[in-house]
Amino acid sequence: MNNPFTCHPHAVGETYWEHLGFAMKFGCIMTIGGLTAMVHAVFPFLFVTTAGRLNDRLTQMRAQAPGRSKAPEYSI
Repeated sequence: MNNPFTCHPHAVGETYWEHLGFAMKFGCIMTIGGLTAMVHAVFPFLFVTTAGRLNDRLTQMRAQAPGRSKAPEYSI
């Protein structure tokens, strides 16, 4: 029986808790990047490079994470 809480984490080579930590950190960085991009849209002199730097950081995090170099295959 496939446990919905562990199926995807195991597919990317992580435990549930490892996946939780990675996804929470990734999501927080994404949120900050999105908010800074929206502020930059209104005030173009603020956060000039922040969203781009955070996007680069996310790309690097994903590239360095084991099991995340290719999309996992799922059976639902």
